[in-house]
Amino acid sequence: MTSEATVTSGTTTPTTPAAGTTGAGPTVAERPRAATRPVRWAADTVAVMREGARLRLDYSPQSLWRVDRMIDGIRGEGAPYAAVETVLRGLGAYAGEVIARESDAEWWATGGDHWIRTRDGRLWDPIDEARRCFAGDGSLRLLCREATAGR
Repeated sequence: MTSEATVTSGTTTPTTPAAGTTGAGPTVAERPRAATRPVRWAADTVAVMREGARLRLDYSPQSLWRVDRMIDGIRGEGAPYAAVETVLRGLGAYAGEVIARESDAEWWATGGDHWIRTRDGRLWDPIDEARRCFAGDGSLRLLCREATAGR
């Protein structure tokens, strides 16, 4: 069973809990499994950006400004989405890790999608926000600011 969800401008609100959860959040056994892939995607992105683009990402909210600019640059070069899909996924996962570290949030996964759940129960979709950035209608920096406000 997967969880149904409502997505609104960078946030996702679950309408039913995922199997094995109480609705208050994933069980301890599920949390590592939910975090495994996006944490790896983020770490791979940090390594690739350091080596290939000479861009140092330090998991700070300020670093997301550089990430937004990088995505703008990729879009400006006219790269087709299919060519940058994996890069966008990694940059979105990186933004999710920034949010997780700044607000004591955790990764949440259902149906193959990965979200960040903040302590107030809201779900954020930084991977989709990276896609919106590429389309010219999003900001990982602003998503982080909103998700960590009032922590």
